[in-house]
Amino acid sequence: MKTTKIVPIKLRSCQYDIFINENLFDFNSIKKLLRNKKICIISNETVAPLYLNRVIEQLNPINSELYSLVLPDGEQYKNQESWSKILDFLAEQNFNRSDLLLSLGGGVICDMTGFAAASWMRGIDFIQVPTSLLAQVDASVGGKTGINHSKGKNLIGAFHQPKAVIINTSTLKTLPLREFKSGLGETLKYGYINQATFIQWLKQNSHAILQQDLSKLTQLIAKCCQFKAQIVEKDEKESGIRALLNLGHTFAHAIETYTNYKQYTHGEAVAIGMVMAAELSVLIKRSDNNLRKELEKNLQDFKLLTKLPKDIDAKQLVKLMRLDKKVINKKHRLILIKKFGESFIQTDVCEKDILQAIKNCQQQ
Repeated sequence: MKTTKIVPIKLRSCQYDIFINENLFDFNSIKKLLRNKKICIISNETVAPLYLNRVIEQLNPINSELYSLVLPDGEQYKNQESWSKILDFLAEQNFNRSDLLLSLGGGVICDMTGFAAASWMRGIDFIQVPTSLLAQVDASVGGKTGINHSKGKNLIGAFHQPKAVIINTSTLKTLPLREFKSGLGETLKYGYINQATFIQWLKQNSHAILQQDLSKLTQLIAKCCQFKAQIVEKDEKESGIRALLNLGHTFAHAIETYTNYKQYTHGEAVAIGMVMAAELSVLIKRSDNNLRKELEKNLQDFKLLTKLPKDIDAKQLVKLMRLDKKVINKKHRLILIKKFGESFIQTDVCEKDILQAIKNCQQQ
């Protein structure tokens, strides 16, 4: 049996651990959190047939008072209706403040479960069990929870930290290839924020990662969780440097909203968004064009998209970006790239430059 790797998260408000194992859901490490309470497992129609019974089997010796709710799969279901279904179910089963939610799925399920936990009776405990690469390296770590609004992505939500994160990397073997590559977009992000050596590590191990070598994936996930933890520990509520983790996301959220969450996965949109951020950095003379070219190559090496179709309305994307949570006093704040391993927050960015950056990243 492979040993479990533990990444500690130490915040001012709380502490918890991320448990990473190659072949099991390691609930034995958190027995105390699971006993003497009701547990509701929230999953989706894709993940539940693969892992729900297995999770229940491993939880049963610890706690037999288990409930499950299976929701539709897809970003388009990360909405108030799905969130309300969770709350309705908790009410029907008489869940109280001492009970617990457990997410079993990708980023959408992790975000919605966390927000339901934050909302129910003003906050109950929850545990994240992410099954996609994107959720394992990003969505399940740091306490951001929420749902989408018709006007934009993640506009409704709360900061609510999990009690633990349980990662079984073997779940990636059943992940569709497109979703796996989508998660790689988020991993590359960390290298451009403040980890230049990580980019080199990714390049050196790209073949093994793309072949889904579980040993390398465990290392990859642990590194990403550690990088994110270092930032979140300094800025839990995103009042400062945590905003750097949004590299590429302002563009990405606009792209996802514009296409009704049906044309691009989140990771694909983030990859394109990072290229746009690099292009904008060049336009405002904070970086040189070699950076964008190298970024594009690195993304393409991991089989990720780097351009938008020309029929997407760039002006409409700029309009959607005005609803971004980082906007202050109607002024755009964007995360841009100065060089490998160094990103920065640029305030009061001109919409003309944003528009040009988007157009420069569209297929000609």
